[in-house]
Amino acid sequence: MKKRTWIYVGAAGVAAAALLAWAFAPRPTEVEVARVTQGRFEATIEEDGKTRLRDRYVISAPLSGRLSRIALREGDTVTTEAVVATLTPALPVMLDDRTLREQQLRVEITEAQVQRASARVEGAKVALLQAGNELRRSEQLAKQGFIAPTKLETDRLAALAAQKELDAAQQEHHVAGHEVEQARAALMAVRGSGPSAARGFAVRAPSAGRVLRIVQPSETVVTLGMPLLEVGDTRSLEVVAELLTSDALQARPGARVLIERWGGGAPLEGRVRLVEPSAFTKVSALGVEEQRVKVLIDITSPSAQWVALGDGFRVGVRIVTIVVDDAIKVPASAIFPLPQGSNDSVGGMAAFVVENGLARMVSVEIGARGATDAWVRKGLSAGATVIVYPPPAMKDGLRVRQRSVQSAA
Repeated sequence: MKKRTWIYVGAAGVAAAALLAWAFAPRPTEVEVARVTQGRFEATIEEDGKTRLRDRYVISAPLSGRLSRIALREGDTVTTEAVVATLTPALPVMLDDRTLREQQLRVEITEAQVQRASARVEGAKVALLQAGNELRRSEQLAKQGFIAPTKLETDRLAALAAQKELDAAQQEHHVAGHEVEQARAALMAVRGSGPSAARGFAVRAPSAGRVLRIVQPSETVVTLGMPLLEVGDTRSLEVVAELLTSDALQARPGARVLIERWGGGAPLEGRVRLVEPSAFTKVSALGVEEQRVKVLIDITSPSAQWVALGDGFRVGVRIVTIVVDDAIKVPASAIFPLPQGSNDSVGGMAAFVVENGLARMVSVEIGARGATDAWVRKGLSAGATVIVYPPPAMKDGLRVRQRSVQSAA
């Protein structure tokens, strides 16, 4: 065989070997990556909630009689002391010692309620005075740099809550006084004295607001204590969210709340006012028994923004539990538990960092997790490239090829 033929055969063999080596060589794994960023981090608790009136008043019949047809309808506006219903003596009028005694006891009960409301007002004034003194003391210490800004903010919220409690106590005292007047008027009507016995007895609204429900719309004979209608101020709404007890421990009073999915454009602002001290058992959609507790949230956005909201509307809430202004953030999908048996462990979690086309596994310490991202205390720096949703076959030192780039929220 000629020398040139041997050269051709050798070149063909080398080319075939190179082709086979290229065909069977491992290919870089395509991965989706994201950039590690630095900025504000918020950890939140997401849950569904419902709006409800802070004060709902059920107006009932203060005495037995014939109820005239109520002209009001759901949604109508009523003012304080406005006549909402009229009672006239039923035929025949049955007056006995028992009815008279019941009305006398009703007057005594309502007078006791006035005394209790007065005591609550005085207690609220004392609480407001104490909160004001604590706030002034904290303001002085804050100017000197002896306390943290969070303590000053907590005292300000406590003073605001004390003022709200005083307003509610004064409103309750006003309603209790109105009930005393109604009970006394009913007693006069039963005794047959006073002008109401001749022209009928007027049932008045204890507070300004809107009519929520008409219980007895038609003319009928009612008995003592029968509900007639419900009224309430729809401008004084709160949100009630049922949280798991483990989550409720993080929702402290004063925490910022974002109210979403309420039907409007931008989310509304709110604050946690109270975490109820007693939990209850609720069965989830999967049939699992859960211990939940009610968290009450005040809407702090201007009422003009949520004027369309009403009682019993469903909303979504996000309660902010942790805020870090200058945090290292990484997508939560890039974090995974360290393999068992690994000795290089800072916080028990790890991430794959892309360096020179290779995947390098680094251990990280997580401060907290949010809905989409995580706060990294140690292990990563801003600007690094990490692999999100790493495949099961991913390992340290594996060649990778970037498919797309994201950024942490």
